[in-house]
Amino acid sequence: MARSNMTVAEMIGLFLDPAAPVQITAFDGSHFGDSAAPLHLEIKNSRAIYYIAENPNDLGLARAYLQGDLDSPDLQPGNPYQVFKDLVALKKYVKKPGKADLARMAAAIFSHGIRIPEPPAIEGPSLAKRLTEGLRPHTRKGDAATVSYHYDQSNDFYRLFLGSSMTYTCAVFEKPTDTLEAAQEHKLNMVLDKMNLKKGDRLLDVGCGWGSMEVAAAKRGIHVIGVTLAEEQVEWAQEWIRKEGLGDLAEVRLMDYRDVPESGFDGICSIGMMEHVGYKQYPSYFKEMMDKLRPGGILLNHQITRTNSHDNKRAGGFIDRYIFPDGELASPAEIELAIQDTGFEVMTQENLRQHYALTLQHWTENLQDNWEQAKTMVGEPKARLWGLYMAGSRLNFEINNIQVHQFQCIKPDPATGTYSYPLRPWWDR
Repeated sequence: MARSNMTVAEMIGLFLDPAAPVQITAFDGSHFGDSAAPLHLEIKNSRAIYYIAENPNDLGLARAYLQGDLDSPDLQPGNPYQVFKDLVALKKYVKKPGKADLARMAAAIFSHGIRIPEPPAIEGPSLAKRLTEGLRPHTRKGDAATVSYHYDQSNDFYRLFLGSSMTYTCAVFEKPTDTLEAAQEHKLNMVLDKMNLKKGDRLLDVGCGWGSMEVAAAKRGIHVIGVTLAEEQVEWAQEWIRKEGLGDLAEVRLMDYRDVPESGFDGICSIGMMEHVGYKQYPSYFKEMMDKLRPGGILLNHQITRTNSHDNKRAGGFIDRYIFPDGELASPAEIELAIQDTGFEVMTQENLRQHYALTLQHWTENLQDNWEQAKTMVGEPKARLWGLYMAGSRLNFEINNIQVHQFQCIKPDPATGTYSYPLRPWWDR
């Protein structure tokens, strides 16, 4: 872009106040901001400009970052949390350029030719592309494809940041100094306690992951069936159950939850799976859970939520292409309404937002500690992707853009009008 009569720094100046606490250096030799600023960014080549010009949002920025075109000397790629936090601080310095300035910038960029660079090789197909391939959102075929896209990575790669617990959901910390493993064990026990399950009871775990709930439940003498659509998870879980000698109590299947033939369960847990279901499918999903529970049985539904009911349910371009294709989030109020309309009674609702932020802190620190192994296993762009996603999620939980809620729900018993659930709450037992 050396022929342009407008430097990259001048382009940036159209969007950022000169007092913004950042220094940006560009491939054309231009600089924006003070070298003493706490945040330093580098735009390494023209491809970054074209990515952002094509998609001036999170998708364009992510593409440039994952390719290494946009970087920072201050950044830890496995744990870029602090850089993200500093970027959020720039929001109050953002300004809106006029139409004439935007036209001048566009002319400077496209004077070198209109280019649409290829997205990173690890990027998934757009919604439109998925539809042309017959992958309609939240159908059995669509869900199988999108879940496989996210979870059928190397189990050894997930272990690098999840740790020995292999539990890819929010941990619950009794104190901030708890280890990740202790907090995940506490979460599993808390879920089992909320369902009031005892030895000999039957549990269905929907979206079971790598089997940590199956092992924890079986060690209590509970008969548990876990289902997942990710083959890598099934292999890991079955081997874990075998090593623990729990095969007579625990089972993990490669199966859609809608195809589970058994019913009459004493408890059902869904931990971190509802993000894949789709908002419009909530009524049919909760009816499926209702039909599979015995009267008086308990559903423990744990999912990431939006903070209000007005936001668009669908994830942004970055999340849709790289993390959770077809992922959708609803507000706690919308979820509780769907649960109650199905006929459940909601006994408790608990927000674990701060616990998820701390969980993600552990995961990103683990990824950074194992950064060289991560790059070797999956390549640098994908390793960067996971650091980007998890650090960004941590920040969004911390600033309350998103939350995570557990709903403890009981299926009424029409024969007696009573429940087997004790009067004392789970946390007091």
